[in-house]
Amino acid sequence: MEELKISSRPSICFRPINPSDLERLEQIHRDIFPIRYESEFFQNVVNGGDILSWAAVDRSRPDGLSDELIGFVTAKIGPAKETEISDLIRYNSCKGEETLVYILTLGVVESYRKRGIAKLLIKEVIKYASSIPVCRGVYLHVIAHNSPAIRLYKRMSFRCVRRLHGFYIINGQHFDSFLFVYFINGSRSPCSPFDLVVFVLNYMRSGIKSVASRLTMKHEEKGLKWIKCKDITRCLLPTQTKRNLASERVSSGYDYV
Repeated sequence: MEELKISSRPSICFRPINPSDLERLEQIHRDIFPIRYESEFFQNVVNGGDILSWAAVDRSRPDGLSDELIGFVTAKIGPAKETEISDLIRYNSCKGEETLVYILTLGVVESYRKRGIAKLLIKEVIKYASSIPVCRGVYLHVIAHNSPAIRLYKRMSFRCVRRLHGFYIINGQHFDSFLFVYFINGSRSPCSPFDLVVFVLNYMRSGIKSVASRLTMKHEEKGLKWIKCKDITRCLLPTQTKRNLASERVSSGYDYV
């Protein structure tokens, strides 16, 4: 990608991606992502299909370039119960069909990195999602070796809920992915600290009752067998079986910040 001349005080603004951005959007994806996206994906983005988009532009650049993409984020909204993290969401039947926003792609051209643009783009997505009362969170995948992106998500209070082995297939090689979630509108993971405390208290209460019951039974002399809670260990960083994503390039997000 060409080297961009940047003002010492760039004026970064955000707007929707539109049809005139098509060529530039495709170019940035080719330059910074190892995953190739089909033309249908880009047409969907620029024509305002079912993919949401935010473009970052630098208004301080000379005329003709002040509206050119220097960063972007694309996302999709869908029913929470149909997502891969449906088991991590607390549902409220009174609210009707609850949703989640999935970040598909996030990127900033190299010359504009480390200026907080990626963070601002993510904030735009979170602000949009938070404005929808039935939306429960924003989630995304990040390749396991993308340390800058992982640090960014953690600083922004995203929670790493799973590690997916072999999630990405790039040039025939398998790469792990982390799944991050940002809970909104009162939603929280079932494995929040509060839930863990409630679990421990309930477990202790049931354990005491069980011991008392056993003491009244002369034919049972063995101690109480402790049970390992699979739900608690699962919420930290469970593994999943490998998925071949050769045919899922659009549904599997990627970022480069």
